[in-house]
This record gives sequence, C-alpha cells and structure tokens, in this order.
Amino acid sequence: MIKVKVVGCGGYGGVGIVELLLRHPHVKIQTLVAATETGMLMSDLYPHLKGFCDLRIHKPDEPAAQEPADVVFFSTPDGVGMVQAPAELAKGARVIDYSGDFRFNNTADYAEYARRIGRDPVHKAPELLPQTVYGLPELNRQNYAKDQRLVGNVGCFAMSCLLGLAPAAAAKLIDFRSVICDCKTGVSGAGKKATPIHHYPARYENMQAYRLSGHQHVMEIERMLGQLADEAVPVTFTAQVLPICRGIMACLYGTLRDGITREQVWAAYADYHRANSFVRLYDSKTAIGTANVRGSNFCDLVVDVDERTRRLRVISHIDNLVKGQAGNALQNMNLICGFPENTGLDFPGSYP
Repeated sequence: MIKVKVVGCGGYGGVGIVELLLRHPHVKIQTLVAATETGMLMSDLYPHLKGFCDLRIHKPDEPAAQEPADVVFFSTPDGVGMVQAPAELAKGARVIDYSGDFRFNNTADYAEYARRIGRDPVHKAPELLPQTVYGLPELNRQNYAKDQRLVGNVGCFAMSCLLGLAPAAAAKLIDFRSVICDCKTGVSGAGKKATPIHHYPARYENMQAYRLSGHQHVMEIERMLGQLADEAVPVTFTAQVLPICRGIMACLYGTLRDGITREQVWAAYADYHRANSFVRLYDSKTAIGTANVRGSNFCDLVVDVDERTRRLRVISHIDNLVKGQAGNALQNMNLICGFPENTGLDFPGSYP
C-alpha cells in the first residue's frame, strides 16, 4: 500500500483528493495537514466523510505532520509547495503540487508566470525546477521520467482549453493567430475562503468576466499549444464566473486553414485522443453540458465546424474540482507510481 499525505486537506482541493483516495485500492491515507481547522477530525470538518475518513488534521509543524510518506499532495496556494516540497522529496516522497510553483521547469518561465500574477519572480527552490514535469498526462505523458518524483498539476482552465485545442494545434488545423478561449466556471473555482464578491447575494443571478488584464492560466495554455504547434500560439482568453457551484465550460474557437475539412478535423481529434480514456468526443447534435461530467474525471468535447464562417468550434466540459484539480492529481499519482491511469477514477459522474 502507498502511504499518502495531503497538505491543505481543509480546502476544496484537499477534500476532493481525500474523497478520491478513499476509492483507490492501493492507497492508505496516512496524514492530513492544514494551516487552519487543525485538531479537528476530517469527518467533523466534512461530515459526509464520517466513517470513511476520521483522521485528525495536524498543524504543519507537528511531529506527526513531518512523518515521511510515499506520496505527498500539496493542495495549497502558490508559494507553499516551493518552500515545503524540498523536505518531502528529501525524505523520499513523490510530490504533486496543485499550484503554479512547479508547472514550469526553468527559472525564466517561472519568473514570467510570477510577474503576470503579481508574485515574487524569484523561485524559492530553483534547483527543483529541472526535475518537475507539467502534470497533464493526455498531452505530456512522454515527458514524465521513469522515476518522476515531482509534478506540477495543471490549472483548471488550462486543462479545459488544452484538451480541447491540442489536436488542432498538433495537426495545424487552424490559423494560430485566431484562437479564442471563452471560459465559464462555477464559484467553487475561487476556493473555500469566503470573500465579498463570492458572497451568495453577490453571485446569485449574476455572472461576470474577471482578470481581463491577464489570467494565471494563460501562460500554461500558450506554452503547451506552442510546443504542439512548433510556433507561437497567442490566445485571447476570457474567464467568467457563473452562479453555479462546479464545472467549467470552455468555448474554443479558431479559423480553419485553407483546405481543412470537417472530416479532417474529426479524424485529427479522434486520433489525438484515442489513447486518452478520460476524453470523450461528441458531435454538435449531442446535447451535453457540465452536468454530464460533474463529480468525474472526464472531459467531454463537442467538436464542430461552422461551415459558414470556416471556424473550428470546440466546447469543452470538465468538473473544475476533479478533472481540473484533484482527479488529475490522482491520475498523475497513478502515472508516476506505476498504476493504470484510471485506477480509482474509472466511474461516471453524478446526474442530474
């Protein structure tokens, strides 16, 4: 059995990975750590876990929180993993970090990312950056080392956009100057901490665009699409929050190159995602939405061509807390620990 530690267990990403680990046949949750709500049982904080996870939540500086584990999940904001991960790696753990701390494997890329989001561009553990891998298996499986020990889990918006646009970039189906990512998310994407703009009266019957000056996931999207296309792919990205709890719907557009047909588009998507069991393709006649992936690790893509405007249109649906966060983190754990990627994740969502 693999012994697992979850740092940041009290937030949505933390409870999400705990829920999924309870389904995994080869995992024992050993330690839960958080900066707040310490001393509580996990099942007191989240009563739906009573009888399933009754472990005590430890402070980061408690001796129990320092016990070595085989895998450590950092469900923490930017800046935490880069400080605490080195000690866990030194104790022999494999580390999967949810934040942007390890999504970039050199200091220049990290510094550019940090500047875009207003953080200190100096990484606190730069020696680890060459050891990390961008944690999106469907696009990046071939770049995981045989003994990969550090993974930067992909951002939720980046997940929805990249799964939807990767085949178009790899097959050069579109004019790369025309890419638009129009993305809607549920309020849970902002995390558990209450703020005035996420207070119920502020969100009820209200939707709005935000971070128009630059979203933190844009750099991930442009970098990966550029690698697939072998040229720069600038994207126009708009994030919007809707009065729903969970789910992302990304409407992705690009102008088709001359001569590209609907049949070629579908063939390219089917070929690219053939080995990706968590990606399901649909045509425009299928009525699906975020409810179809709620609670699951699936990404449902509606792939369509607007013949009149010669535009590719892909509608990508994920659960932001599962495929966009904890589910993908568990998929990464499976990959670096030698389990089939779908272990503990091969189940449908909850509907309605």
